[in-house]
Amino acid sequence: MKIEIELHCPRCQSTSIKKNGIKHDGKQNYRCKECNRQFVGDHNLTYLGCHSKAVKLILLMLVRCCGIRDIAKITRFSIGKILKTLTQSNHEVIPQRTHYKCLEVDEFWTFVGNKKDKHWLQYVYDRSSGEIVAFVWGGRDAHTAQRLKNRLEELGITYDCISSDHWESFIKIFKPDQEGKYYTVGIEGNNCRLRHRIKRAVRRTCCFSKKVLNHVKAFNLGFFYINHGFV
Repeated sequence: MKIEIELHCPRCQSTSIKKNGIKHDGKQNYRCKECNRQFVGDHNLTYLGCHSKAVKLILLMLVRCCGIRDIAKITRFSIGKILKTLTQSNHEVIPQRTHYKCLEVDEFWTFVGNKKDKHWLQYVYDRSSGEIVAFVWGGRDAHTAQRLKNRLEELGITYDCISSDHWESFIKIFKPDQEGKYYTVGIEGNNCRLRHRIKRAVRRTCCFSKKVLNHVKAFNLGFFYINHGFV
């Protein structure tokens, strides 16, 4: 009986692979026809972090509230491999529609390095689809709220109504059709979901970002997962 193993490129996941000589240690070398990445087959690997499915596994664990060291312990990948996978991820949140019936807007508190270095997330949410439509990072002020409104305009997003809590900056900038916690139940629930999906967003957690880049990448990844359900 002949056993066939399907190879995937560890960079682009393509199956268009061809043999490309023998390594100095006797292992078969392969080359991807799509991106020209060279690699040895998964069956010849001694370090699990080079496995073709390692990146997908790391990304999935990151969006299921696993910390960097947790992933390293469970998978036996190096911390450097996990951080590199996070920083090289390129997931963008793009609205799935151009018009929404009713949107909700709220702010979300996070920090980088220490709790004095606050980074506020302000974002717009569609309760009917559970989609994060647009977001910006900044302070808890009207200037950041104005940037969020400008972001909606840049994306060409229109809506019939918009809701917010009683925070004066949102009232001043968005002039919401509905005000109060009763009308922002959807986005408040999504705030809870963010804390269940992104380790750096959990209240009273020991897991936090030391760099702004890692912080933003982790949230971009989480938003993409919430909107599309895969990474």
